[in-house]
Amino acid sequence: MNQIRTKLAEGVYLTYLPARKFKTSLLSAQFITPLTKELAAVNALLPAVLRRGTARYPDMGSLSAELDRLYGTQIDYTVRKKGENQCVGFVASFLSDDYVPGGERLLEPVAALLGELICAPATRNGRFVSEYVEGERDNLVDAIRGIRNDKRDYAALRMLQELCAGEAYGISRLGSEELAEKVSAKRLYTAYTDLLSTGHLELFYSGSAALERVEHALLDALSTMPRKSVKELTFCVPHVGRSEVHTVTEYMDVTQGKLGMGFSCGSDDFPALLLGNTLFGGSSNSKLFLNVREKLSLCYYASSGYHRQKGLITVSSGVEFSNFRRAYDEILTQLEAVQKGELEDWELEGARSTLLNAYTSMQDSQGQMENFYISQAAAGHEETPEDLAREVCETSAERIFRAMESVKLDTVYFLTGKEETAE
Repeated sequence: MNQIRTKLAEGVYLTYLPARKFKTSLLSAQFITPLTKELAAVNALLPAVLRRGTARYPDMGSLSAELDRLYGTQIDYTVRKKGENQCVGFVASFLSDDYVPGGERLLEPVAALLGELICAPATRNGRFVSEYVEGERDNLVDAIRGIRNDKRDYAALRMLQELCAGEAYGISRLGSEELAEKVSAKRLYTAYTDLLSTGHLELFYSGSAALERVEHALLDALSTMPRKSVKELTFCVPHVGRSEVHTVTEYMDVTQGKLGMGFSCGSDDFPALLLGNTLFGGSSNSKLFLNVREKLSLCYYASSGYHRQKGLITVSSGVEFSNFRRAYDEILTQLEAVQKGELEDWELEGARSTLLNAYTSMQDSQGQMENFYISQAAAGHEETPEDLAREVCETSAERIFRAMESVKLDTVYFLTGKEETAE
């Protein structure tokens, strides 16, 4: 697939990905804005309120009826964290022209409806409809509280907060419960008008329509959007590792401990670290999965993730309280094995194959491709999946071991029972 990236207006960019093999087309509009503690909850609430209605379709009933008329078109709102940016907006999925009865075209009316959600929302007296704000604010607060109820997600979030204390990367994509509860209709509308005029807007299209047609449809749909003093995108500054390991133990009423470990990467060799992480804990053939979980049964689950933009590797695991020290030591032992190159040929080829399969299968999903290119735009990267696959193929074992030698333990977070202590 050969994507094309064009600039439609000041701070407005389109990534066009021609694809005729799908029965549907996908159209996405995402505002990318710096992730801050003060605005995270406000921005997370915004697309949910906008999705409640437009000036022409002022409630969910009339909006749903219009989507049904457009042959079951779906438009969902999104709130994502990409590096130290927050991405909020909409993703629309609709039938491609070849599958619409009577030769009707859906791109233009769907783009127009998307434009209305962004530029002409339902309002009352110059503000958002208070009932919509209150209802979606309650939903947002419930979602934030829900993270605490899912101890695996909660522990992963808390570990990042401790690892990146004082950095935007440690902020939740949904913001804090305390600030979410305080968002008023007036405050939300002020943030909306600011984002509309100064925010960076990334558009993505995958389908069979020609590029020129897509550009015209989007320019028409967004013609009323004010653009002034558009803010430049901000990109992550790599995390600076601590000189001493930061350890945090938190006590809750849980029956299973959650051990999180954060590592700083001193290398910027992205493909090598990506492969190294896959060997360490990034797949079902990794050392953490096969040894710490399967062979030694020290964890209910154990995996690692590589955070390219911040230069971090994080480990997430579930352990018996009494196994904390053994699991901790064994995780470090498996990292050391990767750093020293203590692995079989099949492990390296398996890691390579895992990544190559991921890049190949990505192209069979319009949703995954949209997420990939929005992530690239938010990070200021221009590689395609094919580019990354090529880099993975060309990365030698020596490069992997050299890059992984720069990985140092930075932060340890342990969620344990109220009456338990780590041993």
